[in-house]
Amino acid sequence: PALKRLADVDWHNWQAKDPATLVFVIRDEKILLIDKKTGFGKGKVNGPGGKVEPGESPADCAVRECYEELRIRVANLRYCGQHRFQFVDGYSLLVWVYSSTEFEGVPTETAEAKPLWFPLDSIPYERMWQDDCLWLPLLLRGERFQGRWLFDGDRMLDYELLPAS
Repeated sequence: PALKRLADVDWHNWQAKDPATLVFVIRDEKILLIDKKTGFGKGKVNGPGGKVEPGESPADCAVRECYEELRIRVANLRYCGQHRFQFVDGYSLLVWVYSSTEFEGVPTETAEAKPLWFPLDSIPYERMWQDDCLWLPLLLRGERFQGRWLFDGDRMLDYELLPAS
Protein backbone atom coordinates (compact mmCIF):
# COMPACT_ATOMS: atom_id res chain seq x y z
CA PRO A 1 0.00 0.00 0.00
CA ALA A 2 1.14 3.52 -0.74
CA LEU A 3 2.41 5.60 2.18
CA LYS A 4 0.38 8.77 2.57
CA ARG A 5 0.54 9.52 6.31
CA LEU A 6 2.85 8.82 9.25
CA ALA A 7 0.31 6.27 10.50
CA ASP A 8 0.95 4.18 7.37
CA VAL A 9 4.54 3.55 8.52
CA ASP A 10 5.35 0.70 10.95
CA TRP A 11 7.44 2.93 13.22
CA HIS A 12 7.69 0.19 15.88
CA ASN A 13 9.82 -1.94 13.54
CA TRP A 14 11.23 0.97 11.52
CA GLN A 15 14.92 0.89 10.73
CA ALA A 16 16.79 3.49 8.73
CA LYS A 17 18.55 2.44 5.56
CA ASP A 18 21.16 5.12 6.28
CA PRO A 19 22.28 6.81 9.51
CA ALA A 20 23.36 10.40 8.90
CA THR A 21 24.22 13.72 10.50
CA LEU A 22 23.56 17.44 10.02
CA VAL A 23 25.61 20.26 11.53
CA PHE A 24 24.65 23.92 11.89
CA VAL A 25 27.53 26.26 12.71
CA ILE A 26 26.31 29.53 14.20
CA ARG A 27 28.58 32.51 14.77
CA ASP A 28 28.03 36.29 15.04
CA GLU A 29 24.26 36.01 14.44
CA LYS A 30 24.90 34.07 11.22
CA ILE A 31 24.44 30.43 10.24
CA LEU A 32 26.76 28.47 7.97
CA LEU A 33 24.84 26.54 5.34
CA ILE A 34 25.91 24.79 2.15
CA ASP A 35 24.74 24.72 -1.41
CA LYS A 36 24.80 20.94 -1.97
CA LYS A 37 26.50 20.17 -5.28
CA THR A 38 26.38 16.34 -5.37
CA GLY A 39 24.47 13.34 -4.06
CA PHE A 40 21.36 13.27 -1.90
CA GLY A 41 19.76 16.72 -1.64
CA LYS A 42 21.76 18.11 -4.57
CA GLY A 43 20.61 21.64 -5.43
CA LYS A 44 19.23 22.32 -1.97
CA VAL A 45 20.60 24.54 0.77
CA ASN A 46 21.28 22.58 3.97
CA GLY A 47 23.74 22.16 6.78
CA PRO A 48 26.87 20.13 6.13
CA GLY A 49 26.60 16.48 7.03
CA GLY A 50 26.31 13.02 5.59
CA LYS A 51 26.21 9.31 6.17
CA VAL A 52 27.68 7.73 9.28
CA GLU A 53 30.34 5.15 8.35
CA PRO A 54 30.36 1.68 9.97
CA GLY A 55 32.05 1.88 13.38
CA GLU A 56 31.86 5.68 13.44
CA SER A 57 29.87 7.63 16.06
CA PRO A 58 27.39 10.24 14.83
CA ALA A 59 29.49 12.99 16.46
CA ASP A 60 32.66 11.76 14.72
CA CYS A 61 30.74 11.65 11.44
CA ALA A 62 29.56 15.23 11.94
CA VAL A 63 33.15 16.43 12.42
CA ARG A 64 34.43 14.42 9.44
CA GLU A 65 31.67 15.59 7.10
CA CYS A 66 32.24 19.26 7.96
CA TYR A 67 35.89 18.78 7.10
CA GLU A 68 35.18 16.88 3.87
CA GLU A 69 32.54 19.33 2.65
CA LEU A 70 33.91 22.67 3.92
CA ARG A 71 37.49 22.06 5.13
CA ILE A 72 36.64 23.24 8.66
CA ARG A 73 37.15 21.38 11.94
CA VAL A 74 34.12 21.88 14.17
CA ALA A 75 34.50 21.53 17.94
CA ASN A 76 32.20 21.31 20.96
CA LEU A 77 29.23 19.92 19.06
CA ARG A 78 25.90 20.32 20.84
CA TYR A 79 23.33 17.56 20.25
CA CYS A 80 20.06 19.18 19.18
CA GLY A 81 17.78 16.39 18.07
CA GLN A 82 17.02 13.48 15.84
CA HIS A 83 14.89 12.95 12.75
CA ARG A 84 13.42 9.83 11.21
CA PHE A 85 12.77 10.35 7.51
CA GLN A 86 10.71 7.85 5.54
CA PHE A 87 10.36 8.24 1.79
CA VAL A 88 7.50 6.64 -0.13
CA ASP A 89 10.02 4.97 -2.47
CA GLY A 90 11.28 2.96 0.53
CA TYR A 91 14.39 4.99 1.34
CA SER A 92 14.83 6.02 4.99
CA LEU A 93 17.25 8.11 7.01
CA LEU A 94 17.95 8.52 10.71
CA VAL A 95 19.59 11.93 11.20
CA TRP A 96 21.40 13.24 14.29
CA VAL A 97 21.38 17.05 14.33
CA TYR A 98 24.13 19.11 15.94
CA SER A 99 25.03 22.75 16.32
CA SER A 100 28.32 24.42 17.13
CA THR A 101 29.73 27.89 17.55
CA GLU A 102 33.35 26.74 17.29
CA PHE A 103 35.44 25.73 14.31
CA GLU A 104 38.95 26.07 12.94
CA GLY A 105 39.74 26.92 9.36
CA VAL A 106 37.99 28.94 6.67
CA PRO A 107 34.83 27.48 5.11
CA THR A 108 36.02 26.56 1.62
CA GLU A 109 34.12 25.36 -1.44
CA THR A 110 34.72 21.70 -2.34
CA ALA A 111 33.41 19.35 -5.02
CA GLU A 112 30.51 18.54 -2.67
CA ALA A 113 29.49 21.87 -1.22
CA LYS A 114 29.69 25.65 -1.48
CA PRO A 115 29.66 27.47 1.89
CA LEU A 116 27.00 30.15 2.43
CA TRP A 117 26.66 32.40 5.49
CA PHE A 118 23.19 33.79 6.20
CA PRO A 119 21.94 36.15 8.92
CA LEU A 120 19.75 34.19 11.35
CA ASP A 121 16.74 36.30 10.32
CA SER A 122 17.28 35.62 6.58
CA ILE A 123 17.59 31.82 6.38
CA PRO A 124 16.57 30.80 2.81
CA TYR A 125 13.92 28.25 3.78
CA GLU A 126 12.46 28.36 0.25
CA ARG A 127 15.70 26.72 -1.01
CA MET A 128 15.78 24.07 1.74
CA TRP A 129 13.95 20.81 2.51
CA GLN A 130 10.32 21.51 3.46
CA ASP A 131 10.79 20.31 7.05
CA ASP A 132 13.65 22.69 7.88
CA CYS A 133 11.42 25.73 8.51
CA LEU A 134 9.58 23.73 11.20
CA TRP A 135 12.50 22.54 13.34
CA LEU A 136 15.45 24.82 12.58
CA PRO A 137 13.87 27.66 14.65
CA LEU A 138 13.81 25.24 17.62
CA LEU A 139 17.53 24.54 17.16
CA LEU A 140 18.23 28.28 17.00
CA ARG A 141 16.35 28.76 20.31
CA GLY A 142 18.36 25.97 21.93
CA GLU A 143 15.40 23.59 22.17
CA ARG A 144 15.80 19.86 21.57
CA PHE A 145 13.44 18.02 19.27
CA GLN A 146 12.61 14.73 17.63
CA GLY A 147 10.81 14.48 14.34
CA ARG A 148 9.22 11.87 12.14
CA TRP A 149 8.74 12.85 8.52
CA LEU A 150 7.13 11.29 5.47
CA PHE A 151 8.33 12.50 2.08
CA ASP A 152 7.46 11.75 -1.53
CA GLY A 153 10.67 12.81 -3.26
CA ASP A 154 11.25 16.31 -1.88
CA ARG A 155 7.56 16.91 -1.05
CA MET A 156 6.56 16.52 2.61
CA LEU A 157 3.36 14.49 3.08
CA ASP A 158 3.08 14.28 6.88
CA TYR A 159 5.11 14.86 10.02
CA GLU A 160 5.27 14.83 13.81
CA LEU A 161 7.64 17.17 15.66
CA LEU A 162 7.98 16.81 19.42
CA PRO A 163 10.17 18.34 22.11
CA ALA A 164 12.92 16.04 23.37
CA SER A 165 14.85 16.00 26.62
